[in-house]
Amino acid sequence: MRQRNNKRAETTSARTRVKVHKKKTESWWKKSSFALFVLLILVPFTLIVGWELFQHIVNKLRIKVPFFVDLSQPVDFSLNHTINMYLTPEEGISLGVWHTVPQSRWREAQGKDLAWYESTLNDGVPVFIHLHGNTGTRAATHRVGVAKVLSSLGYHVLVPDYRGFGDSSGEPKEAGLTTDAIHVYKWVKERSGSSLVVFWGHSLGTGVSTNTAVKLIEQAGIVLDGIILEGTFHMAKEKLPNHIFSWYYWKIPGWGYFFQQPWAKNEVIFPTENNLRKIKSPLLFLHAEDDPVPIQNVQELYKVAVSTQNSERVKFVSFEGSLGYLHNGLYKDPRLPDIIKKFVLSL
Repeated sequence: MRQRNNKRAETTSARTRVKVHKKKTESWWKKSSFALFVLLILVPFTLIVGWELFQHIVNKLRIKVPFFVDLSQPVDFSLNHTINMYLTPEEGISLGVWHTVPQSRWREAQGKDLAWYESTLNDGVPVFIHLHGNTGTRAATHRVGVAKVLSSLGYHVLVPDYRGFGDSSGEPKEAGLTTDAIHVYKWVKERSGSSLVVFWGHSLGTGVSTNTAVKLIEQAGIVLDGIILEGTFHMAKEKLPNHIFSWYYWKIPGWGYFFQQPWAKNEVIFPTENNLRKIKSPLLFLHAEDDPVPIQNVQELYKVAVSTQNSERVKFVSFEGSLGYLHNGLYKDPRLPDIIKKFVLSL
């Protein structure tokens, strides 16, 4: 009797273990199936449908970079005759812009509002629009340096952060950056009357400058008064290790292996060589011999520009490699003010 009961107990226990094992197996399969569903269906779906949300989140995070820097306070960067403002090139896009008046007016500028700064643009003094390079903000040391040099020469300087840069909203794309530059130019011209308006493009900004110059000719027959191209890059010649705007997006390990990079469709062309065949404005190339961008490539662009116009309207100034200016240091050169003054007087 006792043996029969023991056998029944063992049978019942065995059945219980089978059921428990079966439940665990079913539970594992359910969890695995759900995880597979999320990986294969929901994640790609979210990446496609939630793209605008992704853009929004990225942009919100970008506003906080660099940390502990308030771009609305140019005085924090030793620009004490500068005002911060925001322009709207198109709906949903806000551009942070600094306007620095000539250094000779720094006392007069203290405590003045945006209306006063706008009114000064009509004083007959040349206005420079500085279109800066890739990454960073208008507060970068070399950009502040250029603004100070131009201000010390008695010129107005406007330094915008393109969309996606600094505290400007939006995603950086070639067409958008060109739209931003056109808007800043038109905003200045509406207030500056007959004053000269000159573009100073640096690195990425040289591509934006030449794009903008051609667009203004094609759209409105407008020829810029002058263009300075510093540290020019030649997209057809340069081998870029990464996408030019990849810094804007999150760096998620393995992202590019499973999914298309979010910037993959953001094609960048910047056809500077073709642009130079269409530009009619006086040009000044500035380049350091030790710039990582090979000076030979820039000399080729210079020759293209000269063949389109002539050597009187297109100038090239190089700086010895021994000076160590590299890509961002030309503003330090003591000869630069005279070079700029001579170029402006020729316009």
